[in-house]
Amino acid sequence: MPGLGTSFGRGGATTFPQDLVNSDAVLIMGSNMAENHPIAFARVLEAKERGATVIHVDPHFSRTSALADIYLPIRAGSDIAFLGGVIRWLLANDRYFHDYVYYYTNALTVIDDKFEDTELLDGVFSGLDAKTGTYADISSWQYKRDKKGNTVTDPELKNPRAVLNLLRYHFERYTPEEVERICGVDKDGFLRVCEVLAANSGRERTAAFCYALGWTQHSHGVQNIRAAAIIQLLLGNIGRPGGGILALRGHASIQGSTDVPTLYDLLSGYMPQPSALLDHDTLEKYITASWRPTGWWANFRKYIVSFLKTWYGESATKENDYRFDWVAKTNGDHSHLASTFAMVEGKIKGMIIMGQNPASGSSHARLQRKALATLDWLVVRDLYEIESAAFWYAAPDGEDPKTIKTEIFFIPAASHLEKEGSFTNTQRLVQWREKAIDPPGDARSDAWFIHKLAKRLKELYADSTAKRDEPIKALTWDFDRDAPEPGSRILDEPDMDKVVQELNGRDIASGKLVSGFAELKDDGSTACGSWIYSGIHPEPGLNRAASRDNRGRVFPNWAWSWPANRRIL
Repeated sequence: MPGLGTSFGRGGATTFPQDLVNSDAVLIMGSNMAENHPIAFARVLEAKERGATVIHVDPHFSRTSALADIYLPIRAGSDIAFLGGVIRWLLANDRYFHDYVYYYTNALTVIDDKFEDTELLDGVFSGLDAKTGTYADISSWQYKRDKKGNTVTDPELKNPRAVLNLLRYHFERYTPEEVERICGVDKDGFLRVCEVLAANSGRERTAAFCYALGWTQHSHGVQNIRAAAIIQLLLGNIGRPGGGILALRGHASIQGSTDVPTLYDLLSGYMPQPSALLDHDTLEKYITASWRPTGWWANFRKYIVSFLKTWYGESATKENDYRFDWVAKTNGDHSHLASTFAMVEGKIKGMIIMGQNPASGSSHARLQRKALATLDWLVVRDLYEIESAAFWYAAPDGEDPKTIKTEIFFIPAASHLEKEGSFTNTQRLVQWREKAIDPPGDARSDAWFIHKLAKRLKELYADSTAKRDEPIKALTWDFDRDAPEPGSRILDEPDMDKVVQELNGRDIASGKLVSGFAELKDDGSTACGSWIYSGIHPEPGLNRAASRDNRGRVFPNWAWSWPANRRIL
């Protein structure tokens, strides 16, 4: 979630659902929270019973709307204008939390003189490369610095390039009348929402924001979430009880799949995937582009070097750039929909589907089925024959099965009750679960499938002399169990505790597990699979994701929350 990552340095919720009981107001947008996240919504209702005002802004009246104090219908896709209007209202009416904004944000910092806003450049910022359509040059976006290299601030806010003044200028167009025109909301209703948010800000009161796919799946979803972060900073609601932003994620580790990512544009721990389009051909160039001078990203070199040592072990040395050349480089948009079009065009020959059902659950399901029909082979792992496995004979499109060339392999998977491992939920909380029973028949866990696939690939390429096969040969893969799992008929499941230890990180020479990412080094002496998970398994036998002590106001010893077991960011 780059909107949160840009604002706060990490792409996860800044708080946890149980803390919503401390909120004096809760704004829900882009989510039917009552139906899709009912356990978390129970905390919203508890806050309401304590006197909190619940606001739901959504195109559809739902169970969430029915239980809200204020329901405001909005035109689909216009959320960004609504949020922009709130920002403008807070600034124009001087209703932001001054002390918080001045002392705990970058509001008084001055931006470089070369920066130009969208109002001056016909809708784009300075630094745009017209050929690539990307902001390749962000030098003008940086803080202005004095002769000693220190950032320049303006405590009296007289400089028009102070962040708060630029913010005021950028959002000036979003008047209540403009919000009403774009969003279709009632002007008085919009102003009431603004008033409630402002009234529940300050030293004694806080408000929380909750959103889900109704924001993230918009074409401007990143901007929606970035605007929400700006509002919460203006109101002083970040890092305080009852405040924050909850990115409501699916229960079965959707947050985990972005932390230790299945995303094409990220490496583990929100490090960017190297790009062939951004001159990332050496490790030094990649680090220079990704490193930031302040915050936790100032240690980026330690994270990426330790990560490469985890992947390639002894093969990764300082002399060979820790085998950064072996890491795949993106050369464009490889997201789900873009890949679907690539399949239709015949550029992708095979696909493995795990935990996904594009034939019925992805955008433009008919296009998805058309894309699947162009593949040479398709592997589907699931509990039962889902639409993506049966599209060739059971699709509503009426295609003749004889015309579909795709060879489909349906492989039975284990359910969540039939495998051990962890879920990372909405609040960045990694919770361990033990296996209750063995899966039936030939069904196996996802971890078993990946483990077997990796071992077979390494065996297949073991004697290869081709240069392109070197990364697979060098890949470290040490997840075999030391002994069979007690009481299980399946003797070859990987040891998931070893996976957690790899994510945690260790000192290579001694083998000692590190206690947190502060112990990681950039000289190749440490290995760490995901720096944000460092500290989850600080010593043998202590998997903190399996902690079950529910005492304390923020439950610090119930499971483990990244980063550094922080419950409120």
